[in-house]
Amino acid sequence: MTAKPAALGASDKLTFLLSLVPFLMDHDRVSVTAVADHFGVSPERVRDAVNLIAMSGVPGETRQYLHGDLFDIQWDEFEANDNIVLTHLVAIDDSPRFSAREAAALIAGLQYLSALPENGDRDAIATLMAKLTRSSTGAPSQLAVSRTDADVTISVIQAAVRAGTQVEFDYLNSRGTAEHRCVDPLRIESVDNAWYLRGWCHLREAMRTFRLDRMSDLRSTDVPADSHDDGAPLPDTLFEGSADDLTVTIELPEAALGLLADYGPVPVAPGAAGQHSRAQLRVSHFHGLKRLVAGLAGVVTVVDPGPARQTVADWAAAGAARYDNDPAGGARIDDDRADGTSA
Repeated sequence: MTAKPAALGASDKLTFLLSLVPFLMDHDRVSVTAVADHFGVSPERVRDAVNLIAMSGVPGETRQYLHGDLFDIQWDEFEANDNIVLTHLVAIDDSPRFSAREAAALIAGLQYLSALPENGDRDAIATLMAKLTRSSTGAPSQLAVSRTDADVTISVIQAAVRAGTQVEFDYLNSRGTAEHRCVDPLRIESVDNAWYLRGWCHLREAMRTFRLDRMSDLRSTDVPADSHDDGAPLPDTLFEGSADDLTVTIELPEAALGLLADYGPVPVAPGAAGQHSRAQLRVSHFHGLKRLVAGLAGVVTVVDPGPARQTVADWAAAGAARYDNDPAGGARIDDDRADGTSA
């Protein structure tokens, strides 16, 4: 037996009417039954509300209601087929609306959010983008934000975490060395636009951090993951230093030290006014300096040790040589990124 919809109070009736018009605007043609099911009211209540809406509007300059001052519907469709089709809106079309350019910017942002792996409710985002498209003053420019394979990788790892099994993958570290890894996945985290897997690496027999975009041939296994509740706690911070880290001295303007906050620089020789100062960094290997120097070209200079300077110099020279060998000047320098992973 179908339960009878609860009676609506005065405030509920007003809320229903205020919600009904936007709902009808989002649906070109909708049946009374569908509206009743959506709002949890009786079909009779919907019909009464539609009749009331058709007698509502905004008076004109003469303070009288003329035909163009009232909402209107397709009465034949309503009375014969019990369908609601709005044909004339009042005042709502005069409300502030996004321009085509503003709507395009918002849609681009929503597309970017939809592409992020942590945003699972993509249907809600798609609905909002459709509303922005319909409600703008003009047709927004067609935009597309490309997606990566990170969401697929995350879904595989999340499934392994739920099942309590290990994952296997080939991993390419920033030194360019590829190794096969078997990991007990514990956590997935993001820093800026990069995603990382944290877990127990059976090859290293220690907790390690891996960048997802350096993985290949990722697969979940049937091997149960070990419990790490006691013996190997997961550090609170994403990147942890170790006794094997290397100390590098760099030179840069003192005002630029804030740009290296992720590296934890330690000032050792403050410069005079207008001059460069020196600081020390701890890195897992000298290859990690490539990304730092490339991102702050002309700002950071590697001072010592000599092997660190030589590593950066060789990498820069190899990149410049590729341009010298390309008559079209279209060669692309490979980004051997130092991502801070402890692989």
